[in-house]
Order: sequence, then structure tokens, then C-alpha cells
Amino acid sequence: METASFNGLLKAILYILAFYYIFKFLARLFLPLLAKKVVEKASKQFEQQQQQYQQQNQSQAQNNTSEKPKSKKVVGEYVDFEEID
Repeated sequence: METASFNGLLKAILYILAFYYIFKFLARLFLPLLAKKVVEKASKQFEQQQQQYQQQNQSQAQNNTSEKPKSKKVVGEYVDFEEID
């Protein structure tokens, strides 16, 4: 069984620091590009939803204008009663 050595500890710390700085450097390069792609995709999806909503409203408006208006049944006049004590 091997025991931990000081050199092994220094190598591990060095690898961790190197990985941290490399990751930080790559994140600065690629995260803005990734964020831009995400925003573009979200805006396209939003535009598609808006177009679908407008098309649905237009088709409903066309359907409503083509239907005959229904006659309302006139039952009578509404009378508001007050309770007298």
C-alpha cells in the first residue's frame, strides 16, 4: 500500500489549478457564443408562436363572420327587489 507523498499532493494541486484556469479561459471564449445561440433560438421560437397565434385569431375571425348571428331569447325585464324588514 502506498502512502501519500508531498510530491503527489503538489501534482494534484497543480492539476486542479491548471484545470480550473483552462476551464475559465475556455468558458470566456465559448459562453458568449453559446448564450447568443440560445437567445436566437428563443427569439425564433417566440416569433413562431406569435405567427401561430395571429393565424389562429384570423381564422377564428373569419369563422365568426361567416356564421349567422343567433337570436337572443328575450324573457323579460330584470327587476331588483329589496328586502323590507
